[in-house]
Amino acid sequence: MPHKFNADRRDKIAKQKYQVTNWPAYNESLGQRGDLTIWVKDEALSLWTARRQTGAMVENG
Repeated sequence: MPHKFNADRRDKIAKQKYQVTNWPAYNESLGQRGDLTIWVKDEALSLWTARRQTGAMVENG
């Protein structure tokens, strides 16, 4: 099937354009993007143990 088989029905929705009106809030939201906060109870932390390392650590990259 050729890659242009559905080309006439593809990408018909126009992309919306947003204009930032509140720059301080926008800049703050950029800083919080990807921020993940996890709340863990003290009881769970006391039961939490790390797995024991069984081999040499290998660095990928």
